[in-house]
Amino acid sequence: MTTKNFISALVLLLTLGGLLSCSNDDNTAAAAPKPFTITPTAMSFTAAGGNNIINISLDSSWNWTITNTASWLTVAQTTGTGNAHIGLVCAANTATEPRSTTITITANGTTIQLPVDQAAYTDPNAITYEVAPDNSSMSSLTAVELAAQMGTGWNLGNSLEAIGGETAWGNPATTRAFVDKVKAAGFNTIRIPVAWSVFSDAANFTITETWMNRVEEVVNYALANNMYVIMNEHWDGGWLQPTNAQKDYANNRLKVMWTQIARRFRNYDYHLIFAGTNEVMVTNNYNAPTAEYSSVQNGFNQVFVNAVRSTGGRNAYRYLAVQSFNTNIDHAANFFTLPTDVTEKRLLLEVHYYDPYNFALNENSTITQWGSIATDPAATETWANESYVDAQFQKMKTKFIDHGVGVILGEFGAILRSDVEGSENFRKYYIDYVANSARTHGLVPVYWDNGVNGNHGLGIFDRTTGNVTYPDILTAILP
Repeated sequence: MTTKNFISALVLLLTLGGLLSCSNDDNTAAAAPKPFTITPTAMSFTAAGGNNIINISLDSSWNWTITNTASWLTVAQTTGTGNAHIGLVCAANTATEPRSTTITITANGTTIQLPVDQAAYTDPNAITYEVAPDNSSMSSLTAVELAAQMGTGWNLGNSLEAIGGETAWGNPATTRAFVDKVKAAGFNTIRIPVAWSVFSDAANFTITETWMNRVEEVVNYALANNMYVIMNEHWDGGWLQPTNAQKDYANNRLKVMWTQIARRFRNYDYHLIFAGTNEVMVTNNYNAPTAEYSSVQNGFNQVFVNAVRSTGGRNAYRYLAVQSFNTNIDHAANFFTLPTDVTEKRLLLEVHYYDPYNFALNENSTITQWGSIATDPAATETWANESYVDAQFQKMKTKFIDHGVGVILGEFGAILRSDVEGSENFRKYYIDYVANSARTHGLVPVYWDNGVNGNHGLGIFDRTTGNVTYPDILTAILP
């Protein structure tokens, strides 16, 4: 072999050796195992819980296992081979403390730990008191026991709730002498409907000091007589519309107004009862509420309770009255949700009763007789008789009173029909039956008096003199 040929052969051998070496390196790289990783490397859940996924990445031949010791976490799959996407379900946390755990994922002798934490439950109705709660001069009676002490009530209707001022709807300004007469007539409870939208700053719903002073003055007339006082936020122009479209506005306005009212009356004792609203419904819609309407209206009750309780002091223990949708008894049975309350057994439910409407309130109706004493079928409704009254009030007893919720019959009555001879006998019988049935079933009957003593009126007092104008009706109302 010549030198030249030897050199050429050597170069060839070196080249082939390099190629073989490169080939061996490539085979070695291809055989390297895939790294073992997981994502995410940590996991967090809100108090409500929810779903997430653990992504496992590793060599296709490797087996893996997942170890989970937390009862509040559910792992969809705990063993497998190769890459995987594993579902994880976290239950809601109902505790007021956060919680955490560590999930362990093991493969081919390697362990990776996945920390998991969950936020504590925060009660949306939790109360932070403005001032420390004060139970002095606040009764320890349950709401049902209190209702039994309240006796029979009377409404100062068409006065402080009159749009345009206390005398705008035809009644004179209320005096101490008049309230004294109401007490002397035999009433132990007075319901004071109020329109609070008398603002010094309408944009911020600031109630004027003058109006606060006047309402407080009338409240004091009743309390000076050792009466129970139910003070509400009445119709007030109808701004409490229970729709999703109006919900945020109404909730804010209700909260701002009741916070002011509660602060003003915070130091009053248990004889003063706050009632959050009145006959809340969508204007002119007397149908059963939709799910939307009932949900929003129930929400109004919760906003009211929270607003009052948050002011602290004696309001932390005050008895509060909340309302069913349109204060209707059937709607109470079917759609009402009792608000959450930090103070136990201090809530009362308010309903009203004017059935049958054609007899009780309809001025243009020919239905002028009622009940078993009726003599003319053409002048009598075929429903809402004595047994119906009893059944309606029994619903309230069974569903609420028997479960610790006091029930106030905040309004009932029937109009005078002075133009129909003999009709007063039926009015008296109706009012007597409703009032006595309410008391028998544990409800507090509160007669609606609008101050009108003429035809189609519901008045039983002369608002100027305090004299009783319809003694027979007064007798029918009282036990």
